[in-house]
Amino acid sequence: MSDVKSILLVGVGGQGTILASKILSDGLVEAGYDVKMSEIHGMSQRGGSVSTQVRYGNRVYSPVIGKGQADILVSFEAMEALRYLEYLKPEGKVVVNDYKIPSAPILMAKADYPDNVIETIKEKANTSVLDAAKIATELGNVKVMNIVLLGALVKAMNLTDIDWETAIRNNVKEKFVDINIKAFHAGMDAVSLAIA
Repeated sequence: MSDVKSILLVGVGGQGTILASKILSDGLVEAGYDVKMSEIHGMSQRGGSVSTQVRYGNRVYSPVIGKGQADILVSFEAMEALRYLEYLKPEGKVVVNDYKIPSAPILMAKADYPDNVIETIKEKANTSVLDAAKIATELGNVKVMNIVLLGALVKAMNLTDIDWETAIRNNVKEKFVDINIKAFHAGMDAVSLAIA
């Protein structure tokens, strides 16, 4: 049985998905895990889909997560969770941000944002829903919702014994360190209520 765990983070360009993945990878490496990370940007600079795959364990041979292989899917935007759901293991967990960013076809009225996205995800997987934008806004900066979601991921994966504050300090500009650490802890607190 492999000890390797697979984490899939998905979102829309500009949401900080890659920064969250880099902090996650740094923390895992410092804790002694073998870590592989890959990024798929798509049209990320134009608000397109972004996904990063992080795999960790005693020995990881590939950064790639195939369909049905992710232990957890963390989605920074609701519809992206639906788009990547097929990558989740049957017993896997979903942490989804209840946040909508309309894609270009939706903005041009060539498509509609699907109804009941969160409900559909909940029907298909063990799902924890967070309003990371609200939590981040209450902390004073909506841009830290990526770190709120990182905190939720760490709690959901039971990785709380790692020195995440140092990983945040190593990846965030000094003037934003304090708010990012607060966001991380707020995310951990939020998910502890949602995933039993």
